[in-house]
Amino acid sequence: MGLRRFSQIRWQRRSTIWLLACCTAWAWNYRHVPLVDAAEPAKPATPVALNSIGYLPWAPKFATVSGRGTAFEVRDSMSHEVVLHGTLAPVDKSIANDDTATIADFSALQRTGRYRISVAGVGESAEFRISADLFNWPFYCVMKAMYLTRCGCSVDAQLGGVTYRHAPCHLEDAFLDFAGGHPGARKDGVGGWHDAGDYNKYTTNGAFTVGMLLQTWEHFGERLKSLTLDLPESSNSTPDFLDEVRWEVEWLLKMQAPDGRVYHKLSTRTFGGFVLPEAETTPRYFSPWGTAATASVTAVAAQSSRVFRPFDVAFADRCFAAAKNGYAALETNPQEQAPDLSMFSTGQYGSSDVDDRVWAAAEMWETTADAKYLRDFESRILKLPPRQRRLPANVVASDWDWRDLRNLATFTYVLSKRPGRDPELLKHLQEAIVHGSDEIVEVAHRHPYERSLGEKYYWGCNGTLVRQAMNLHVARLLTGNEQYDIAILSSLNHVFGRNPFGRSFVTGLGHCPPTAPHDRRLGQPTNRNPWPGYLVGGPWPTARDWYDDREDFRTNEIAINWNGALIYALAGFVRAEEFGQSIADAKNAMPATSQGK
Repeated sequence: MGLRRFSQIRWQRRSTIWLLACCTAWAWNYRHVPLVDAAEPAKPATPVALNSIGYLPWAPKFATVSGRGTAFEVRDSMSHEVVLHGTLAPVDKSIANDDTATIADFSALQRTGRYRISVAGVGESAEFRISADLFNWPFYCVMKAMYLTRCGCSVDAQLGGVTYRHAPCHLEDAFLDFAGGHPGARKDGVGGWHDAGDYNKYTTNGAFTVGMLLQTWEHFGERLKSLTLDLPESSNSTPDFLDEVRWEVEWLLKMQAPDGRVYHKLSTRTFGGFVLPEAETTPRYFSPWGTAATASVTAVAAQSSRVFRPFDVAFADRCFAAAKNGYAALETNPQEQAPDLSMFSTGQYGSSDVDDRVWAAAEMWETTADAKYLRDFESRILKLPPRQRRLPANVVASDWDWRDLRNLATFTYVLSKRPGRDPELLKHLQEAIVHGSDEIVEVAHRHPYERSLGEKYYWGCNGTLVRQAMNLHVARLLTGNEQYDIAILSSLNHVFGRNPFGRSFVTGLGHCPPTAPHDRRLGQPTNRNPWPGYLVGGPWPTARDWYDDREDFRTNEIAINWNGALIYALAGFVRAEEFGQSIADAKNAMPATSQGK
């Protein structure tokens, strides 16, 4: 994620003891990286902040205005006709961090078209659309971003009128020097996705991302199964969405040793420079194994077995064999085994294995119906360390990422159609999901930008913000309450522009998106355009601390686990019947140029 060692830290912004300690801890826990200098924080692009992608016709529509206005107008971008006007409403000043902030409610506007909001004496918004197929193109772009993250092959795609490509990379992955092999011994570890702004591959985060995407399929598969994503595999009989997921699953299976144990990561020993991936030729190594990696790959293999079975029985069988092998390794090693990563200064991704084991048990039970795995899940789930203490059961997290997988396990359990679950535990977990989701909705409702994390800012908080869509959608499935769908849209509104910057946090999409993400592919003079479809981590420690600077990995890096969460949040609003036409229209509207090698 970063570039230099901690000894090179120079902290020039807010150099308080608390902030330095906080930032150092986050940097170590995510990857062993330093803090960096950066330019001034990004400036707001417009005083009228809204979702610059747009709004669904039926959805509530709000903009946050920073400035001393009293009324607003909505104009058609083509005719300049005023189609709606209204009075600005006050916000909770204790939360706003801006004593001039007000709200424009234009929910009454439902007509398809392109519009802008203007506020006399303050300014004008970015252009936005109202359309039923609004999220088709963003979904396509974010999925293509996963394809463009592929390792071990060439990639070539055109997005936004620009061609992005690189040559085959990292074809020597990887050596076993630090994983019990003889010096120079090699095992096939080619493939998978580059993890983030660096080109290394981390098993636990890869498995977590796949887990989110497989649940995306299980929750929205009917919407996704017919979508064409223009992948090299598009002509086969497997849906394109699953073809992309399989690219990472295949690599995760390679990370398993013959005895079922799983190597924690595949990495260079130190972070590489800003070059295209094929130019990074430094040797890469398997790290030692760990129980967290073993359990998370076991979970993914079990889930993949059932998801892919209708399309490829042989692959499903291979996944299930890996899942059984992994579970046996966990039984043989009941105590946590943390990998020795002392020979690496790249990402650590270290965490306890207790939640990974719970997830493995849940997926094995859902795949097999074997009561052995059900008992394992039910005996472990309530023993996990507590999360939000106000919930009726301390097992469901509203604020979660790769280091806490309990939600993936819990969602599988509560949505299962299999008999035999403990009725009291099931009720307990359902109530926890609904109660936690209600709190998410309430926090968003009180916030001037409808940000469901309120004023909590930290490394990768944009990813968490959209990941809460998983909690909200499961609550929607349990209750039928549409307020949860609206809360998911509020989070999408935020990352696409309804934030204090009035800018999109997703490269290549929306108004004034990030121009300099922390992405090593931008290290060459020919790479002027950020590779599109990637959610950046977002501001911290405060709402104003976002630095659109390539060096600032703290706030402006990309990562597969953040994109995986964004894919889930978008998937529920895809219009499959109009998808092909939406993509064709978007492509035809843009000129063609070339990017990359």
